[in-house]
Amino acid sequence: MTDEALARAYAECERQARAHYENFPVASRLLPKEVRPHVAAIYAFARQADDFADEARYAGQDRIALIDGWQRRLRACAAARDENPVFLALGDTINAHHLPLQPFEDLLTAFRMDVTVTSYERFEDVLAYCRYSADPVGRLMLLLFGHREERLHTLSDAICTALQLTNFWQDVGIDLGKGRCYLPREDMRHFGVDGEDLATRRYTRRFADLIRFEVQRARTLFARGSALPSLLGGRLGFEIRFVVAGGTRVLDKIDAVGGDVFGRRPTLTAADWGRLLLRIAGPGGARGIRP
Repeated sequence: MTDEALARAYAECERQARAHYENFPVASRLLPKEVRPHVAAIYAFARQADDFADEARYAGQDRIALIDGWQRRLRACAAARDENPVFLALGDTINAHHLPLQPFEDLLTAFRMDVTVTSYERFEDVLAYCRYSADPVGRLMLLLFGHREERLHTLSDAICTALQLTNFWQDVGIDLGKGRCYLPREDMRHFGVDGEDLATRRYTRRFADLIRFEVQRARTLFARGSALPSLLGGRLGFEIRFVVAGGTRVLDKIDAVGGDVFGRRPTLTAADWGRLLLRIAGPGGARGIRP
């Protein structure tokens, strides 16, 4: 493998990272330049596998088989060359940072669940899903920076789960279109929201109360992980502070429309990100970040 081929592989991963809307910055300039390609490689791996589970262009194909094939290539990429640019870059990232395969395997478990599980009875079941779908990403980020302390990983888990929940509440309508719902059934019963309400995208006071309740759960988890940026410091700490600000801003937007995520799906604009950056770039923030 030549340096040129590897550079092209990382460039493709970065292109994929820029091509998708997310509620958090991916491989942003807030991170050190030498780390950004590795973040993009991890993202591209997860993004493609997520698409296998979700995207209409794979309808009619065996989605589980596609994810299984992705898993086989994951297990081989650190030891063998793969012409796919995602695995070419990812194998280099895994070797350069001595990353374990388990977090990647956990992500694939979540994508299989997206194919096979359509709803969840309890909030604890949703949290169990998040342990596969979200928490591994934060742990991999910490590992890229050499942080292996369990306390830091636990704080990261809280933030990543909060981000995942934020995405769920933001995308209730979109997920329903894919045949899935992450609103716990026991919570729906408690607030008097039924399947017909969801099927018809009916916005009611009961639905608004349910969404308000779930939004507060996400806020609680963001608060639980709030010590992480200060403990990390530096550019990674600032990046995570920025990520949390983005997630809580989405929650604010959900509250601002009274939980009507059917009629007005809240998203973050470039202007939102600019205002968030200015808000958190105080003493010890951006001014303390070296280029």
